[in-house]
Amino acid sequence: MFYPEHNRSEIQQKLTQLTDNDYAVVCFCAAWCRTCDGFKQQLEQVAQRYPQHIFIWVDVEEHEDLLIDEDIEDFPTLLIQNKKGTIFYGPLLPFAQHLERLLDQAAAQPRYRDPVPAFVDLIIASA
Repeated sequence: MFYPEHNRSEIQQKLTQLTDNDYAVVCFCAAWCRTCDGFKQQLEQVAQRYPQHIFIWVDVEEHEDLLIDEDIEDFPTLLIQNKKGTIFYGPLLPFAQHLERLLDQAAAQPRYRDPVPAFVDLIIASA
């Protein structure tokens, strides 16, 4: 899993290499959130099972510049997108199996939604 405070250039490089079948999975959380703290280890395990995707942990208080929607009300909030668009953006129950189901559905039959939060473009442009 990648963290903007430690891996920003690596994240930017991987995001520019995303294919139509690879996703950026961004988890927006806060350090004070116990739910996020418990989900972090699960997300790391999912990242190991899905190495074709890039998993990014964004602490919303440390990285306000990476927020794509100022109305994040629940944690964790996940964004799953590639260059073609966004598959999912919203709060997700903090269980690995929910995220795995979303990734498997995206691989089988991606359904892009509007509007598309531009996280991939945002982080690449912030170099």
